[in-house]
Amino acid sequence: MDVPLELSAYTRVLRLASTPSWEEFSQIAKIAGAGILLIGLIGFVIFLLMSGVTSVI
Repeated sequence: MDVPLELSAYTRVLRLASTPSWEEFSQIAKIAGAGILLIGLIGFVIFLLMSGVTSVI
């Protein structure tokens, strides 16, 4: 493990990184929120299906 090499790589990444504009942040937040809601909806549908299947058996 070469510590100076790793530190230089980290500082290079930090120099290239920039704060996103409000539009970029807003778009990323909307997409992430939609993904979370979609996964939650899929989980809820699976829960309803499994509840229906177990009540029939």
